[in-house]
Amino acid sequence: MSATVESNERPDYDEVIQTIADYVIDYEIKSDEAWNTARNCLMDTLGCGLLALRFPECAKHLGPLVEGTTVPNGARVPGTQFRMDPVKAAWDIGCIIRWLDFNDTWLAAEWGHPSDNLGGILATADFISQNRLSKGDKPLTMKTVLEAMIKAHEIQGNLAIENSFNRVGLDHVVLVKVASTAVVTWLMGGSREQIMAAVSQAWVDGQSLRTYRHAPNAGSRKSWAAGDATSRAVRLADMTMRGEMGIPGALTAPQWGFYDVLFNKTNKDQQLKPESDWEFKFQRDYGSYVMENILFKLSFPAEFHAQTACEAAVTLHPEVKDRIDEIEKVEITTHESAIRIISKQGKLANPADRDHCLQYMTAVPLLFGELNADHYENGFHEGNPVIDTIREKIQVVEDKEFSKDYHDPSKRSIANALQVFFKDGSSTEKVTVEYPIGHRRRREEGVSVLESKFKANLATRFPEQQVNSIFNRCSQQVSFENISVNDFMDMFVI
Repeated sequence: MSATVESNERPDYDEVIQTIADYVIDYEIKSDEAWNTARNCLMDTLGCGLLALRFPECAKHLGPLVEGTTVPNGARVPGTQFRMDPVKAAWDIGCIIRWLDFNDTWLAAEWGHPSDNLGGILATADFISQNRLSKGDKPLTMKTVLEAMIKAHEIQGNLAIENSFNRVGLDHVVLVKVASTAVVTWLMGGSREQIMAAVSQAWVDGQSLRTYRHAPNAGSRKSWAAGDATSRAVRLADMTMRGEMGIPGALTAPQWGFYDVLFNKTNKDQQLKPESDWEFKFQRDYGSYVMENILFKLSFPAEFHAQTACEAAVTLHPEVKDRIDEIEKVEITTHESAIRIISKQGKLANPADRDHCLQYMTAVPLLFGELNADHYENGFHEGNPVIDTIREKIQVVEDKEFSKDYHDPSKRSIANALQVFFKDGSSTEKVTVEYPIGHRRRREEGVSVLESKFKANLATRFPEQQVNSIFNRCSQQVSFENISVNDFMDMFVI
């Protein structure tokens, strides 16, 4: 009997990896909407990070691993005095960006937050710019940062449209790692071959399990997981630029590749799936679609599937606030993804548990007329037992049309409807909100809210004069694009 011998013929890089590298190097962004949205996205994302610095549970993670470490031309962390190597700086920036679950969102077969990539992008660009200046060379400009953001958004978002990583138990931060690795290697001057090598390393890396986002294990790791992913991307890019070789068949290698090992080649009964289901599917070519259609969280620091439910709750608050004891039932009509991800019953153990609970995120604005980051803290929850009383009265049902429109690329709705029923048989109207204020269909309305949110978040960290200076320099597209990255980061040093 002869043993099977593996072929040792080294393959070309997987097509998925080649396509990412070609896009990063060759694609010219011509969409004014994408450039403008990227600038607004950067403002909003950094504002979320500054606001997170108010919370000790976030701030405790920040700073060099070894106290007192000095890094020449080190990358800065906005809102702090830290100057560190770009790997740890990317971790810290990514951590503060994601901590409050208030930055942008992308919803599809997989969801996620493409602005998480800004941790690696900004830390790398700042480090490169300062080193260039020290040698008498020109630094990078913020236009390059925006280009990296648009392309990272597109890679992460396009991979997510048709491919559900959560259904096989993987967390969406794998896509942050892949997207960040591609654009950070490009920022470092990587060639096509080097970008492919680095991206292959990102796919081969061990990937995070989603369990820290779900009952009964939901916890604070979900607030720093993306920072960890974008930081790892900077490390992989750096290793590649030092000459580390890639793994061409990282995705498709039989038995040992990503598809076979992690993307569920077999179903739950260990039966082989159809071959068409083994590999990633793509709805569209890479362009600027994701940035143009990105969803901003403008009113509520809440998991995005609940945004329209929160908005409906605020609408009903004046009608309900004086009849809390008379409530018999609250009905939330929603889409399948919201039910699968954030519908929870029972005790909520911590803030991270509460900001991923549809019932909690609806009950608070229904009772108090608003929802902010402080409303998730233990003290607020413990001091207002009425929240859990209302949670117990909430019933969640699916509307099949809401679920259909959620996946429709021409709509991309995130609909929720809310109705309150009272013990005397009366009820409120059924308030339906299909598109949150951060949706592309409400972009004009949303930009002014985004700018107000940015100024308010700046004011949590900087004096008024500095707030106005930063805001004014960020408000004009052309002049903003011409700011050097090091000058931009200078503005955010506390």
